[in-house]
Amino acid sequence: MISGKGGVFSHLGTTDMIEAEKMMNNGDEKAKLVINAMIYHIAKAIAEKGAVLCGKIDAILITGGIAYWQYMVDELKKRVDWMAPVHVYPGEDEMSALAENAMAVLNGDIEVKKY
Repeated sequence: MISGKGGVFSHLGTTDMIEAEKMMNNGDEKAKLVINAMIYHIAKAIAEKGAVLCGKIDAILITGGIAYWQYMVDELKKRVDWMAPVHVYPGEDEMSALAENAMAVLNGDIEVKKY
């Protein structure tokens, strides 16, 4: 079973990005390479969305746990802020948003959308 054992863990032996950053800051070149590769792929995914949207982007939002990580935020901004303003919202509010909208559906305040 590889669930939970891929990505950063498979390269650095940790899923804790604070630990990975410490490794990088302590001169671990492999950690730096892995972290920068992760940033590259996130930036690439954001740019792909820009192409799909024909460049009509109002803003780029960085949220979740990575929004607390200043190195990640700074490096992503370097790569994507030419497309649109980048706003950072640290926090893990995704589950709250899902729960809030589920309650709105159950209360009949909004309709379920099928995509």
